[in-house]
Amino acid sequence: MEDLQIYIYTYLAALVGVIPPGLVNMSVAKTCLERGRRNGILMAFGASSIVFFQALLAVLISKFIFSNPYVKNIFLQAGIAILILMFIYFLLSANYKKTQRNIKKRTGTKSFFTGVLVSAINIFPIPYFVLIATLLSNNFKIRFSLYTDLFFALSAALGTLTTLYFYVIFMMRIGGKTELFKRYSNYFMAVLMLILIVVTWFRL
Repeated sequence: MEDLQIYIYTYLAALVGVIPPGLVNMSVAKTCLERGRRNGILMAFGASSIVFFQALLAVLISKFIFSNPYVKNIFLQAGIAILILMFIYFLLSANYKKTQRNIKKRTGTKSFFTGVLVSAINIFPIPYFVLIATLLSNNFKIRFSLYTDLFFALSAALGTLTTLYFYVIFMMRIGGKTELFKRYSNYFMAVLMLILIVVTWFRL
C-alpha cells in the first residue's frame, strides 16, 4: 500500500510539475518541431533519465535542505547563474540563427544526450521533489528506505516522461501551425529564461 501511495503521488506530482512551460519541455518541443518526432521522444527520454537522479538526490537530502536555509539559497543562486548563461545563449542564437536548410539534423544519440544536458542544468526539480518527499514523509508517515527511495525516483522519472511525451504528440499534431514558434523559438526561450531568473531572484 505504501508503494502504491509513493507511486501515485510522486507520478502525479512529476506529471503536473512539467506541464507549465519550462526549460526542459520547451526544449523538447523545439527539438520536435525542428528535427522530428523521433528526436523529440529521444530527448524526452534523456531528460527523464536525469530526473530520476534528481529525484533520488532530493529524497536523500529533503530533511537536510529544510533544516538548512543556507543550503537552499545556494541551490537557488546556482540556478540563477545557470539561467543567466542560458538567457545569453538563446539570445545570441536568435540573432545568429542559420536557416533550417543549412542545419544538419542531429542523430538520435545526440538528441538523447541533449536532453540529458538540458535536464542536468535545470536544477529546479530538486527543491520541488524535496518538497514532495517531505510531504509524503510528514503527512502520509512514509518511511523512506533504499527501496522506496528508488521507487520514488522512478515514479518521478515516469511522470516527467509522460508529460514530455504529450508535449511531443501535441507539437506533431499542430505541426503546420507552429511556424511562428519555429521562427522565434530562441527568442521565446530567452524570454522564458528571463522570467525564471526573476522568479528565482524573488524566491531568494
